[in-house]
Amino acid sequence: MTEILETPKLVTVFGGSGFIGRHVVRALAKRGYLIRVATRRPELAGHLQPLGNVGQIQPVQANIRAPWSIARAVEGAAHVVNLVGILHQSGAQTFPAVQQQGARNVAQAAKAAGARLTHGSAIGADANSASAYASSKALGEQAVLETIEDAVIVRPSVVFGPEDEFFNRFADMARYSPALPLIGGGKTRFQPVFVGDVAEAIARSVDGNAKGGQIYELGGPNVMTFRELMEQMLEIIDRKRLLVSVPWWAAEIQGSVLGMLPNPLLTRDQVTLLRTDNVVSAAAQHAHRTFAGLGIQPESTAAILPGYLWRYRVAGQFTHKSEA
Repeated sequence: MTEILETPKLVTVFGGSGFIGRHVVRALAKRGYLIRVATRRPELAGHLQPLGNVGQIQPVQANIRAPWSIARAVEGAAHVVNLVGILHQSGAQTFPAVQQQGARNVAQAAKAAGARLTHGSAIGADANSASAYASSKALGEQAVLETIEDAVIVRPSVVFGPEDEFFNRFADMARYSPALPLIGGGKTRFQPVFVGDVAEAIARSVDGNAKGGQIYELGGPNVMTFRELMEQMLEIIDRKRLLVSVPWWAAEIQGSVLGMLPNPLLTRDQVTLLRTDNVVSAAAQHAHRTFAGLGIQPESTAAILPGYLWRYRVAGQFTHKSEA
């Protein structure tokens, strides 16, 4: 009697070519899923092909501001993962369009296709926040759960890993600048989370090992202030730099000016975000809506950072180009 093999499930990942997305694609590929990577520019997603077997990973053009393209991307999918987000606004790529209405568009398409949904958000999402980024993230979550009640939402703290835009940016700055800025004195607290752990959490939600209708807050094992993070980074790259406190008012002026650049180092909205700690809430911990609830032991910055920040130890010897 011939054995009938089960066809692998298809998962559509919006934003699969981005920093977190590529790690999610890798985690899903290892599990044997078929993966459709939905991205605005699929010609730039070729680097994902080696993560799976021949034909296992297929890029497709889609824009979460265009419902027709979303519907095409999720056709036949058993699960949809939405990781699309922006850190600053530019042209039609606004916070409401991408992180609010875009989230609703993906949820509606997933529902129409009969697919389950995992939605990527961020710790700090708050509809009442003075930050347009944080409020749009919260409204996006609300739109998702209004559309699909059993959707899974993941909120990571600041995410680090080999291609991150956080530690790499400041380590690169430390190669040339005698000082690094500490906005508001560097007292804001973070709970940095390794990108591989975030990807594993999302993959487990696709496996069906996360409770539907829940918001999981993902933070690493250590809570650290911005100053402590900069001190740790400088120690790893073996450089001594001044850490200069920048008052909130001065940071807002800088953010207003820099925010006008095409790819700003800082915006006024980001300064507003830094006024609030970015850590897992007590409520999420109490309800086990964290890594612990997913059976994951997260990695620390101390264990991971030396593995990729070594390139900044000798000025001019190594270079770094972001792939985000």
